[in-house]
Amino acid sequence: MMAQRPGFPLKLEKASPAPRSLKTNAPVKSALQSDVKSAPMLSQNLGMDSSAVRQRMVQKLAAQGLQDPMVLQAMGTVERHRFVESALVAQAYEDTSLPIGLGQTISKPNVVARMIELLREGADGKLGRVLEIGTGCGYQAAVLSHVATEVYSIERLKGLHEKARANLRHFRLANVHLLFGDGMLGYPKGAPYAAIISAAGGESVPQAWLDQLAVGGRLVAPTVTASGQQALMVIDKTPHGFKQNVLEAVHFVPLKSGVS
Repeated sequence: MMAQRPGFPLKLEKASPAPRSLKTNAPVKSALQSDVKSAPMLSQNLGMDSSAVRQRMVQKLAAQGLQDPMVLQAMGTVERHRFVESALVAQAYEDTSLPIGLGQTISKPNVVARMIELLREGADGKLGRVLEIGTGCGYQAAVLSHVATEVYSIERLKGLHEKARANLRHFRLANVHLLFGDGMLGYPKGAPYAAIISAAGGESVPQAWLDQLAVGGRLVAPTVTASGQQALMVIDKTPHGFKQNVLEAVHFVPLKSGVS
């Protein structure tokens, strides 16, 4: 079992053992057990804002191997249909990524849950301060708000930054701070972070992220491997350096610098 992730405010922790990979038979955000054919029926009989719809998604996530009760509860609480385009609402709780505009996507429920579970591995209670790279439509930030004391989420595309602000306004999440800027630079003013999570994959993990990660903290990000494919990278920062572990293959939008 890994040492507890830093709380908020952050405290120095003793060295953490190398991260162990979780079961990969079901990586990330999941879908409804009912699939495409039943989506219209669920919409008519229950309504997309029905907790029963979300609980079916959570049951599928659990069947895929996700185990963290806090993550599963968060996934069952946040209304994913509020973050997708109106034409795609019927697919909101399927295990699929969906376009959100500007060439970006909302990740599969299975992927979101998987990455957040990795962030929390070995943690007791909520994480401390978390930095999210790539706000997108705001869905993952909303889920993170239930498992962390504070969330800083940065987006480089102004259009998506504004969309996330509009999407999250409904939830009134006082512990989520949306930032417009270059995610590759992180957000030094909020550092150090108990955890850092990225929704975009680059050739390597930016040094700024490593610098802003607290001792005892964990970073989860897609990274291009030697084979040229993306894989999930887990990095733990200890008093003696960094320990990393490469897990399953994933597919995220490319990590880019600058703002647009």
